[in-house]
Amino acid sequence: MIRTYLILALGVVSLSFAAIFIRMADAPPLVIAAYRLSLAALLISPVAWIRSGSELRRLAKNNLSMTLCSGAFLALHFVLWISSLSYTTVASSVVLVTSSPIFVAIASHFLFHEKLNRYAILGIVICLIGAVLIGYGDWMGGSKPFLGDMLAFFATLSVVGYLLIGRKLRQSTDLLSYSCLVYSSAALFLLLAVFTLNYRLFGYSTTTYLMFVLLALLPQILGHLSINWALGFLPAALVATAVLGEPVGATALAFVILNESPTFTQIGGGILILSGVFVAFRGSKSQLLA
Repeated sequence: MIRTYLILALGVVSLSFAAIFIRMADAPPLVIAAYRLSLAALLISPVAWIRSGSELRRLAKNNLSMTLCSGAFLALHFVLWISSLSYTTVASSVVLVTSSPIFVAIASHFLFHEKLNRYAILGIVICLIGAVLIGYGDWMGGSKPFLGDMLAFFATLSVVGYLLIGRKLRQSTDLLSYSCLVYSSAALFLLLAVFTLNYRLFGYSTTTYLMFVLLALLPQILGHLSINWALGFLPAALVATAVLGEPVGATALAFVILNESPTFTQIGGGILILSGVFVAFRGSKSQLLA
């Protein structure tokens, strides 16, 4: 059990570094996203084919459209979220994206007729108040931070589609096989967009390429896989609560590494959003990361 908690903690810490690596990469958001997913797919694909080749072929054959759709949502999520970090602070962006379980609960209510208990409803209200507070504070600081908040918000909505499809596919597919195909399809969409829009993939600094590799290794592979692995051994509510440490860690790292201090409205709104997610997940078994 101690090993499970350590792996969960490692996953949360790894996720916390994502925004920092993105800020330190001197490349367009679309290129950063393409490298992150492409490298992650290249790293896990050999392992996935060796361990679960037959299941990968079955998943690709029977659920190709859903897998491609999930990959498209994931690709869109990363482009929007990475773009948001060019306009707003790490604190605002990461906290808003962390609110995705709230929107998963809302979508599940309307799509799958899952009931929202009183904790979920209260959590949704608290989250919305927190999001409005962050948006208001950033709007008062200028249109640029508010644009970043909007990009982060739409990144949250796009990841909801990814999570909902993932919850359906993961009922009959192991984590490694699902991640391999979804990362690969997301990378394909991103690379097509890079070539279509004439972005360059080469000619960046050594530091930028290092950030690409670190993004693929830490938050994408180690972070996501550790969190999902922990979901197999710990209650979803406990894992969801632990993941709320990501924006706290990201904000602390941004303060130390990027010298970026959150405002009072960002702190207050962040506390409300994280509290809302915590309240909503009391007794919940919703999936956190696909």
